[in-house]
Amino acid sequence: MSDSGSIVHRAISTLLSELIHGADRESAWVLNPEDPGLLRSLDKLSAEAASARAPNGGSSIAAHVDHLRYGLELLNRWSRGENPFADADYAASWRRVAVADEEWAELRGRLRSEADHWLEAARQPRDVSEFELTGVVASAAHLAYHLGAIRQVDRSTRGPEARD
Repeated sequence: MSDSGSIVHRAISTLLSELIHGADRESAWVLNPEDPGLLRSLDKLSAEAASARAPNGGSSIAAHVDHLRYGLELLNRWSRGENPFADADYAASWRRVAVADEEWAELRGRLRSEADHWLEAARQPRDVSEFELTGVVASAAHLAYHLGAIRQVDRSTRGPEARD
């Protein structure tokens, strides 16, 4: 692996870490400084709030979370050498609309586990094709998109305002 390949993996894992676990005061690349990130933002929500449909009939936060969990599960399987994409059922990940308290806690735990495993996999430099690298980079964009969508559904999940 070249130094530039190692640099790319470190940059991607930095962005993933910020999106998943939040931004610190000194270095924030995507989120505002001291933003709690995806997981701690979701921890603020009750199952009832996570199950609420978005304005104008959009998906619930629970559906977004299950979709993210599924996508990260596929990426983790890929990182272990499988090819899980050929028969992936992305539509199934959108079917979980409502959750009870116990289900919401379990879903957040499963998301946390998949996110942490993916972050660790992304930190490991490896030789990848251009196609595979594009998928790894897209995983950060995908997380950012859904974090933004979740924050549109429920304002209590938003991070701090920009300071500049």
